[in-house]
Amino acid sequence: MTQAATIVTAAALVIGDEILSGRTKDKNIGAIADFCTNIGLDLREVRIVPDVTDDIVAAVNALRARYDYVFTTGGIGPTHDDITADAMGAAFGVEVYEDPRAIELLLQFIKPENLNEARRRMARIPRGADLVLNKVSKAPGFWIENVIVMAGVPSVVQAMLEDVAPRLSTGALTIAETIEVGNLPEGTYAAELAAVAMSNPGLSIGSYPSVVDGKFHNQIVVRGKDGALVAKAVAAIGAFVSRLHAERV
Repeated sequence: MTQAATIVTAAALVIGDEILSGRTKDKNIGAIADFCTNIGLDLREVRIVPDVTDDIVAAVNALRARYDYVFTTGGIGPTHDDITADAMGAAFGVEVYEDPRAIELLLQFIKPENLNEARRRMARIPRGADLVLNKVSKAPGFWIENVIVMAGVPSVVQAMLEDVAPRLSTGALTIAETIEVGNLPEGTYAAELAAVAMSNPGLSIGSYPSVVDGKFHNQIVVRGKDGALVAKAVAAIGAFVSRLHAERV
């Protein structure tokens, strides 16, 4: 009997009115999902909340209680609407203060005479948090308990993910296999696909349609931690897809 694969879960919390209004098109969810998949974290949930302290506090407290890690993006810049640090302080019940370590990092990028009150806001960190480094603009994020707080700029998010990656506890990698179905309609194979899914509750099996050159094109994706189970399901799906195509000729 094989030992159950270790599963480490994560959630993402995107913070910002500009995302909800459509002004800014989020690129960070996909980047965080790829990052999690590549290192052995299971991203289980994503939420988007406005720049409202109570909403941020409620979301982060709900997510941090449910998942091993929470990655947040947005709201740690120098302007009045950057309220994430204060919201995290409220969520954890700790003081938010000007961290000398963060000031030192900012001075690597900003001349002392240009480190005005607004820019100093980027050095406000909840008491007890570790810093998350940012090689792009030096302004740090922070890590408090299981919550990793990052900026909203995609290049900075990428840099911050690279910084925290070696410090994360990770689980078994997910194996994903794709079966090309072509123009076989989903309704033709839905029942047989459901039967394979029901007999493999430990796997995630989904059918994903798209339009290619004006025609529907379907793919079936099988995801799981156990390579043998994934291979068995892929074989079963491949067999009925081949048979259904042959019957259409």
